[in-house]
Amino acid sequence: MLTLDGVSVAYGAVEVLHGVSLRVEAGELVCLLGANGAGKSTTVRAISGLLRPTAGSISFLGERLDGRPAHAVLKKGIAQCPEGRRIFPEMTVLENLEMGAYVRGGDGARAGDLERVFHHFPRLQERLGQLGGTLSGGEQQMLAIARALMSAPKLLLLDEPSLGLAPTMVATVFQVIHEIRRQGVTVLMVEQNAALALQMADRAYVMESGCIALEGAARDLLHNADVRRAYLGG
Repeated sequence: MLTLDGVSVAYGAVEVLHGVSLRVEAGELVCLLGANGAGKSTTVRAISGLLRPTAGSISFLGERLDGRPAHAVLKKGIAQCPEGRRIFPEMTVLENLEMGAYVRGGDGARAGDLERVFHHFPRLQERLGQLGGTLSGGEQQMLAIARALMSAPKLLLLDEPSLGLAPTMVATVFQVIHEIRRQGVTVLMVEQNAALALQMADRAYVMESGCIALEGAARDLLHNADVRRAYLGG
């Protein structure tokens, strides 16, 4: 479904991704692990069209995407839930959700789409008229994921979905991600909680200094001595 082949990305004169290659097959949940500054978020931003590669190619469903603007990537079926949530704080929960469906034009935020979102996040239904900026951190994360889902994506990019959340809210968010995947949405997830991510994922990539250092089945990496020492505390 998604293929990155030798992708490099630079911020000005500084290259931060160096020939990254990875793939995500339809129906998979793939996680991207690595320390802060390893290039994980940069990789996601390149896929979503927010950064333009200086080398290599990005293909989705057999079509080249690299060089296309973010709105064109979204229309092709790739939605990103960014690190830090990035909701619209002065808009209501409903307005945030409607913005997620904007790319679909006249189709808009249909009742069925909202119903599916509320199935995952019933708390949002209780707060439809509330301003996004007044929600708790966990509720804002729910809203950010729900907004991405409103575009009916084929591929969902999740950038640190558990960052800054209380343990109980982390469990809720991961359960929702599991349900989303079961319903047929392919997921590429950057996640700081390596243990939980590897337990959920089909495959994983480990990044170091802008390169892919390790890749393999998630269950194998979960028991890999180097991965355990670096990310799992043992």
